[in-house]
Amino acid sequence: MVLLMLATTGWTAVHRPESGVPLRTAALAAWAKARVDGRPVPRADAPVRTVARFFAGLDADRRARLADGHPFVVGNLDGVPAPVRYRANLVGLERAGRAENARAHDVALTPADRATAARRAHRFASLAAPGRQILAFDPTGGGLVAEVFGDLDRARRVSVVVPGVDTDLITFERTQRRLTAPAGMARALYGAQRASAPESRTAVVAWAGYTAPAGVGMDAATGRLAFDGAARLESLTAALPGDASVALFCHSYGSVVCGVAAHALPGRVTDVVVAGSPGMRAHSVAALGTRARVWATRDEGDWIADVPHLEVGGLGHGADPVSPAFGARLLSSAGARNHTGYFEPGTGSLENFARIGTGAFTSVVCADGDHGCRHGIFGLEEN
Repeated sequence: MVLLMLATTGWTAVHRPESGVPLRTAALAAWAKARVDGRPVPRADAPVRTVARFFAGLDADRRARLADGHPFVVGNLDGVPAPVRYRANLVGLERAGRAENARAHDVALTPADRATAARRAHRFASLAAPGRQILAFDPTGGGLVAEVFGDLDRARRVSVVVPGVDTDLITFERTQRRLTAPAGMARALYGAQRASAPESRTAVVAWAGYTAPAGVGMDAATGRLAFDGAARLESLTAALPGDASVALFCHSYGSVVCGVAAHALPGRVTDVVVAGSPGMRAHSVAALGTRARVWATRDEGDWIADVPHLEVGGLGHGADPVSPAFGARLLSSAGARNHTGYFEPGTGSLENFARIGTGAFTSVVCADGDHGCRHGIFGLEEN
């Protein structure tokens, strides 16, 4: 009788976060056996130059066949031409969407799991909408994703938005509070760049390409996830097409990722901008070991200011980047509100981000109202 009651009321439904072999895992196994005209394809962890050289030797038809046949690898493989990755990720989104739609209607799953599957299917459909340029997509777990705004191949300057906690596939974009999500931040930055320098050839990447901490807990207080994210960020910046210069815009825990990556970033990364930073796991700009200009900003009402800026036994992220002793160039964020308002149109922070992203350094507004943050960069060409 008890078993019957449990069955008829749904309590025997089981929690199955993933059904069968994850799509990415299966894709990697298939990729390891793939051949093109009898030649093996590069390893999924091959250096960027190796991947780029291999794809440069393929015609359009062979590239398309690899993208269609191995979307979960090709779409995430640094060194693959951006248009090929866009195509692969569209295929991957459609396949992952079908899998999530099936899970959303699977009565063997709990109502909570079905609801999660439905939300994921909705997000995948949104990302696959016409005109979107998805540079990375991995549905495993919370998921990884990156989107491009603008023409990445023709850009002379590329901006990369590196977000913080609670970033995954579901929160990559939001209908409400859209400017608190990576896609909204990047779209706002690209719009500001186009408005301030319409002739400038720029592109912006919304990069949720690492596993971010969930909430302000132990993961957010340590550098464990930042070290993995830093390696991925290094690979991304090295793989961007052409010889465009790169500026990183790192928000909250994203600034920890940027700080850990700083010493290993390629020379094309000319600027690292941190907003609402809990620290960069360094005691000063010099300790970051980068030749890039380091900029920092924080709104007066940002709660992150109350977080202890220290590092003890692996907990905490070190010195406050907006403290004078740290040595960053301090930017105005006039008009920004709280911890998530830095990309709001009309704010001093977004306007400054757009100026840095387009190379208009002599127009940057410093936090203290004078020209201190622009010291040593007068005479740089504005583009």
